[in-house]
Amino acid sequence: MRNIVILISGSGSNMAAIVSASQRERWDARLDAGVASVISNRAQAGGLALAQAQGIATQVVDHKAYATREDFDAALRASIDACSPSLVVLAGFMRILTPGFVSHYEGRLLNIHPSLLPAFTGLHTHARALQAGCRVAGATVHRVTCELDHGEILAQAVVPILPGDTPQTLAARVLTQEHLVYPQVIARLLQKQ
Repeated sequence: MRNIVILISGSGSNMAAIVSASQRERWDARLDAGVASVISNRAQAGGLALAQAQGIATQVVDHKAYATREDFDAALRASIDACSPSLVVLAGFMRILTPGFVSHYEGRLLNIHPSLLPAFTGLHTHARALQAGCRVAGATVHRVTCELDHGEILAQAVVPILPGDTPQTLAARVLTQEHLVYPQVIARLLQKQ
């Protein structure tokens, strides 16, 4: 069976959508793949409890326990490699990864970003889209490269920006699309492997 490892830092809503899709669409039988582990850099991440409730192995690799980013990434890589993943999926993982880490998983490392890349890389994407007067916003699934939010675009989902939108209302609408597009991209990539 091909394994997926999901990295999270918070509530794990994208992780939950991926797990739900994998069960609903029977990835384990149809694609011979499943979520092997959910790893967080924060012990308090709500997504860990969600994964455990689904019977998925979880682990915490606390970035604060390491003196350097390289040391953290080495420990994280060891935890991931123990699962022999076909894909490593960042789902709200709020750490910038070192070039060595990214190179190790080249072609297998995915992220979802809450903007229509290449616009609005980094943080505060919804507020920036509203300030710029954009008429649409959305989410992008992309391959992770050493340059933040610049990897190959695999899919995008577009939502309109409505009169009266706030960063919070826009974020909620974009998140519903993230939950749809990310599992679809993962399934498509697994079919090609």
